[in-house]
Amino acid sequence: MSTVSSAADALRNILRDDQVLTEAEDLERYSHDDAEWADYALPLAVVLPESNEDVSRVVKLAAKAGIHVIARGAGTGLSGGANATALSVILSVERMTTVMEINVAERYVVAQAGVINNELREAVADEGLWYPPDPASYKISTIGGNAATNAGGLCCVKYGVTRDYVLGMTVVLADGEIVTLGHRTAKGVTGYDLAGLMIGSEGTLGVINALTLRLLPLSGREQRAVIGYFPSLQSAGVAVAAVTAAGIIPSALELIDGMCLKAVDDWKELGLPEGADTLLLATVDELGATGEELADRLAGIFADAGSLDVQRGADAEIDDLFLARRLAYPALERLGPVLTEDVCVPRAAVPEMLGRIQATAQEHNVVIANIAHAGDGNLHPLIIAPEGDDEVKSRAKLAFDTIIQDCIDLGGTVTGEHGVGLLKLDGARSELGPRVLELHHAIKDALDPRGILNPGKGF
Repeated sequence: MSTVSSAADALRNILRDDQVLTEAEDLERYSHDDAEWADYALPLAVVLPESNEDVSRVVKLAAKAGIHVIARGAGTGLSGGANATALSVILSVERMTTVMEINVAERYVVAQAGVINNELREAVADEGLWYPPDPASYKISTIGGNAATNAGGLCCVKYGVTRDYVLGMTVVLADGEIVTLGHRTAKGVTGYDLAGLMIGSEGTLGVINALTLRLLPLSGREQRAVIGYFPSLQSAGVAVAAVTAAGIIPSALELIDGMCLKAVDDWKELGLPEGADTLLLATVDELGATGEELADRLAGIFADAGSLDVQRGADAEIDDLFLARRLAYPALERLGPVLTEDVCVPRAAVPEMLGRIQATAQEHNVVIANIAHAGDGNLHPLIIAPEGDDEVKSRAKLAFDTIIQDCIDLGGTVTGEHGVGLLKLDGARSELGPRVLELHHAIKDALDPRGILNPGKGF
């Protein structure tokens, strides 16, 4: 089975014709995620399973033939984690979109991996429940992809990331066996946490077909926003560290710089404020006087850290600012290819890390815009290079590597939520060290001895 035609024929023997794509434009479209400059090859085929059994049949066939299987959600990843390799099949879960159960009494939902994050949130909201993880791509990314990279979001500073809501899952292992991991109860420690092992594993240990997710009540929160306008990245970073030192846990604490604001406004014409170097967008969601007091304290911290202005409220202008934070990445993509970082440092180190990012931009003569989940130290420097300018691209790669090393030097981790994929392999190996890498290889060899699941990714 060394050719595209023979692979496709074998796949069509176990799936319907419409579930196997081999046209050149389809192979190209599914061959990579949104990561700039991450290598990829054209797959032998793209398969569109609709059930656990479909996935199992594909994986069994691939294991027998020595073909790689690359699981894919919506392709919104930013690290090359879903990129095709030579002799691979892309397994897209886009047709696995059923919300199978919403249990209101026990507060969980069971859904197939291809369900879009926002569609899941809307479905459970109709039952008075809330699924907190909300990555910027929540309107287009799948919960399977979210689990594969342990995605976070704007509210993760207080409410946690995907891992904090996964109770269990259905997984197809590398031999094609279908297994159920985890539990549906509020507590459960039987055996090793194999469901937890799958979260953030980027499809290298199994194919996640369905997830059982913990939910919270939708009511009981009252949002208050506090917006700080800062003269520099560093002063905004000082405010972030001060919020942490004060023991305040906002429901969101996001950073966006002036370059991102302008890019979004040029695109969407929202009438965003001009002239601000850096904004901090904070919310608290405690009820009544407690919420008012926390908002007052945040405003005071922002002012003490050097904010030129502090706004309060939850009007349309503030809603637009949070929308701008979510739209920053696609807005910058309109200016040219964007190499996206995803470093996470201790919150006390945020001012220092932001200063180093600025110094790196100057040292390598590249343009770096900044957004961040500032409340948990997860920074997203966005390195912009004009299309076709190889010299700038080379300098951008040097800046990318410098930022990763600075992050490690400050006690951080090279990826907070995007995953290692292909772009951060060197950084991950440096962070993990030889002995821990040996443990990773041992786990991979135990669960995928033939190395067919998303090889070469993650570590």
